[in-house]
Amino acid sequence: MPDRSRPLYAVLIDADNIPVRYAAAILTEITTFGEPALRRVYGDWSSGQLRGWTETVRELGLVAHQETANTKGKNASDIGLVIDAMDILHTGRFDGFVLVSSDSDFTALANRIREQGLDVIGIGERKAPESLRNVCNRFVLIENIVDEPESSPKTKDEGSGGKRDPMDAVPLILRAMDKIEQDDEWYALGPLGQYIVADTPDFDTRTYGKRKLSDLVQDLKRFETKRIGNQLFVRRVD
Repeated sequence: MPDRSRPLYAVLIDADNIPVRYAAAILTEITTFGEPALRRVYGDWSSGQLRGWTETVRELGLVAHQETANTKGKNASDIGLVIDAMDILHTGRFDGFVLVSSDSDFTALANRIREQGLDVIGIGERKAPESLRNVCNRFVLIENIVDEPESSPKTKDEGSGGKRDPMDAVPLILRAMDKIEQDDEWYALGPLGQYIVADTPDFDTRTYGKRKLSDLVQDLKRFETKRIGNQLFVRRVD
């Protein structure tokens, strides 16, 4: 396999579970992780419920896969996506998968892909269950990547627009610091962020109304920051 500067991803979209209006923003988000070389979207296109996807599939260069539900109660799109994912996995051509769905049915698939040593990025709405979020290497909430009024129900931890209080991130940052074995009280922000995501796959600074981790820690009084060259360091203030 030739060397590449960016990881190659197979993107599999569950059209029955993801509103078409999010598609363009999702593809843009994926490009921040790597190259979405394979782009497939699954659904029963004959039902009429996915009519809005037709133009979007063409505009975004997606490949639509027809999955007809022949058995009542069975989600043909889910089954077809899983079968394709296993075939793609065994080609060995990709560095990881992006599963775009909020459906817990894909939890086992994500786990199987990770067992093969590949990264799994999940993208779904806030309603996505914890089981799916936690089995992914990274899980991105659609609400964090689209610019539209929030309409889904808020949890007790969420404020206006579905954003959480930045103070809610403090325990995650402290836990990551505790896991890094070093004597120095100053922690490099890059590795610290990697530990946070490894422990909490759906961690996203945009959930707390901040664009970057540096913006978040600099806003929190529990931490002090300093810059050495191009690198930002942070320490706790007890």
